[in-house]
Amino acid sequence: MRAILSSLLLLLCCCPKALVAEANPAWTTPIAPFRIADNLYYVGSEDLASYLVVTPKGNILINANLASSPKLIRASVEKLGFRWSDTKILLNSQAHFDHVAGAAEIVRETHAGNMVMDGDASVMETGARTDFLSPSPNIDRYAPVPVDRILHDGEAVSLGNVTLIAHKTAGHTRGCTTWTMRSHLPGEPAGTMRNIVIVGGVGFWSEYHFVATPGHPVSYPGIVQDFQHTFSELQALPCDIFLGAHGVYFDMLAKLKRYPQAGPGVFIDPAGYQAFVAQAQETFAKALAKQKAAAE
Repeated sequence: MRAILSSLLLLLCCCPKALVAEANPAWTTPIAPFRIADNLYYVGSEDLASYLVVTPKGNILINANLASSPKLIRASVEKLGFRWSDTKILLNSQAHFDHVAGAAEIVRETHAGNMVMDGDASVMETGARTDFLSPSPNIDRYAPVPVDRILHDGEAVSLGNVTLIAHKTAGHTRGCTTWTMRSHLPGEPAGTMRNIVIVGGVGFWSEYHFVATPGHPVSYPGIVQDFQHTFSELQALPCDIFLGAHGVYFDMLAKLKRYPQAGPGVFIDPAGYQAFVAQAQETFAKALAKQKAAAE
């Protein structure tokens, strides 16, 4: 498992998203939606994760994904028996095109309130033009979308009887967000609540500069501290159900093979979560050390 995680994180951390997108049909391949917890459903593709949180006052959608994704996400939501127009809040994991390019269309269709972490708000409102890596062929532009509420680290987003907590886990983007909530899993004893963590992102590639060199300043002031805070924050989060902005983060497809027999309990994976975070931290530490050595 450690070798698999290492290879996965090498791909996620070292390959620009534009290159990954070209080689990854899983970003656009539909998958049957499924239930994770009493009020939480997966409505994304084979790898680009989108989550529907259902409440008596309407629903919360996490991640709009690609510009082509809203049709897929809507089909999954409606296949589950929910109304697309009941989407009241749109959240995201990070302001890169593979997670938010579909946001403008979803807001237009549902009139959902778009809530974004500080650091990513201007990126979404400018269609990625203010991304700290822009202009870059690896930062795809997308339709700008207004932000209705700017979130800050630790703030709650509540609707009906559900509350999600926004954790600023920056570095990958300046406002990269990990979402947590508590919920009951179907089939478990009444009153048993599980801690759910939806990891926003921990990756980087060669364009990320952690150490200033002649002609190449750091990608943005404080990026190293942001990544270090992110790993500390993720390590401290209580996690029963391990999820993420990409299905590969939490080995989704392999776990789904056991889903027909085991049910949503297949996503209970605190050890896998801690291994993922530890491997990501190690990958970052090695890259930082390499850049420091090259700058000497």
